[in-house]
Amino acid sequence: MKLKYIGESFGVDSLTNGKIYEATDEGDFYRVIDDSGEDYLYSRINPRPLDGSSPGGRWEIVEE
Repeated sequence: MKLKYIGESFGVDSLTNGKIYEATDEGDFYRVIDDSGEDYLYSRINPRPLDGSSPGGRWEIVEE
């Protein structure tokens, strides 16, 4: 599936506002290939850094 991240960009290798990412559904999380090129689990509801340094954002499904 493809997801568009909408929210504050965070980290050099994490998520960028307006960018579309490849992802798979993992229940309460999406497994997303982020800007680092690696896959990580991000919340379906409010993807954000674990350290709380950004308020995060939301996902928009582009393609299922």
